[in-house]
Amino acid sequence: MSHDLTPVPELYVSYESSQKMKLEAAELTSHDLTPRQICDLELLMNGGFNPLKGFLSQADYESVVDTLRLADGTLWPMPITLDVSEGFAETVELGQDIALRDQEGVILATMTVTDKWVPNKAHEAEKVFGADDSAHPAVNYLHNTAGAVYLGGPITGIQQPVHYDFRARRDTPNELRAYFRKVGWRKVVAFQTRNPLHRAHQELTFRAAKEAQANLLIHPVVGMTKPGDIDHFTRVRCYEAVLDQYPSSTTTMSLLNLAMRMAGPREAVWHGLIRKNHGCTHFIVGRDHAGPGKNSAGEDFYGPYDAQDLFREHQEEMGIEMVDFKHMVYVQDRAQYEPADEILDKDDVTILNISGTELRRRLSEGLEIPEWFSFPAVVDELRKTRPPRAEQGFTVFFTGYSGSGKSTVANALMVKLMEMGGRPVTLLDGDIVRKNLSSELGFSKEHRDLNIRRIGYVASEITKNGGIAICAPIAPYATTRRAVREDVEQFGAFIEVHVATSIEECERRDRKGLYKLARAGKIKEFTGISDPYDVPENPELRLETESVPVDNCAHQVILKLESLGLIKA
Repeated sequence: MSHDLTPVPELYVSYESSQKMKLEAAELTSHDLTPRQICDLELLMNGGFNPLKGFLSQADYESVVDTLRLADGTLWPMPITLDVSEGFAETVELGQDIALRDQEGVILATMTVTDKWVPNKAHEAEKVFGADDSAHPAVNYLHNTAGAVYLGGPITGIQQPVHYDFRARRDTPNELRAYFRKVGWRKVVAFQTRNPLHRAHQELTFRAAKEAQANLLIHPVVGMTKPGDIDHFTRVRCYEAVLDQYPSSTTTMSLLNLAMRMAGPREAVWHGLIRKNHGCTHFIVGRDHAGPGKNSAGEDFYGPYDAQDLFREHQEEMGIEMVDFKHMVYVQDRAQYEPADEILDKDDVTILNISGTELRRRLSEGLEIPEWFSFPAVVDELRKTRPPRAEQGFTVFFTGYSGSGKSTVANALMVKLMEMGGRPVTLLDGDIVRKNLSSELGFSKEHRDLNIRRIGYVASEITKNGGIAICAPIAPYATTRRAVREDVEQFGAFIEVHVATSIEECERRDRKGLYKLARAGKIKEFTGISDPYDVPENPELRLETESVPVDNCAHQVILKLESLGLIKA
């Protein structure tokens, strides 16, 4: 395979034109890009998504979804679409230019809208991600975050998105190509990662580079990864700590601002095409490459080798070669890492392995992480970000019918936690929140969701800063509770407590006389009477409050927190 390092086409105009366009763009209709769209736009403009010239047209989109190819037959496995709200779509005509701006309102590009359509999202989920199952983060995004209408059309790039972090470590495809040309690297194997690197990864990348007789590009994703991943600031500090362990003449690292979709096999092919654009000749594909974890039935979304199979099938056409990811394990008797499938005396040696789950457990409980597993410098970085669980912030989220006893139990819990001391405690009770955060909101579904999202936002900030947030709204809708969980879990534990008092019992108590008003039709959309309540399917704790003293209910929550390691027993 001859290695072509001539520049890939970019979609940027010259500096002079960009200055002129910025002025003219003031007249255009503007779309404020979401974080994911900014990642996509950056890679469209800098050639990372070459041969795409913009967001996919309807014909290209339908073809990619069904056949992994653009309408002209070019291999491209991932729909790159500009999703917008119905309201915004109505203001846009075909043939019109729109300005694409970042979240501060800075113009990054213009787009000529050639297509506008309402996609069949269930079909997209089925084909691209293998199932219309919201346990998949990208399917959940598709249905619950992405806009209902797609716009397609070519892009004119005005300027790159601004990054204030790790600027020297970020490279466009052409910057990397120029670097490889300059240092004379003919063969380059790329390693894709969204996790910190430990010794096994180092061994694996060493071997891959040696096997391909190639130089190594460590190419971590810093755009958007799987919800719940370690933040990229911590990860990049970890990568920098490991770089010393590699020979600098044959290894380099560059950060890729990609928004991952966790789409397994399709994602692997997509990653390969992106790396080809960045001047690489080989690509390491792992077991369950870019897999999202378990589906709703508790099974893996993709088979462990599906990604490797699909990549192998297309590698000729892609012009980038797959390097098999060997599963490396530590053989204690020989004090070294070896590929699991090459150990002939398996039964006579001690094989050590620490899973991701076990690593998280050791970090969260402040337990020892052995040197054979990871580098002390990496462990130090991880410990800074993840102190032991008993010192982290967390959120306890009570949900249940009006009058179920949520506030009473939440108050009791707050007092018990304050008695223990150690972390500040904030109670975000329905009434307090309505007064201080949401005084202008009513009780429509939209307003209720907004109210809960605000509570979630405040709880996530408290959690991030090491405090305890106790929330006690009705929170009737499961999708909104899930969104709040995702907000909080970026920073600490989220404990959902379902206060399972029956609707009959709540109506019998009717502390505030609200059920009476709801029955008389004086309160519209009242939860449990004229509006649905989604019973939580698997909350961390379910409380029965009928004929159980409040103190006992609060104590059950304390015991749960102890068992999760969030408070010291």
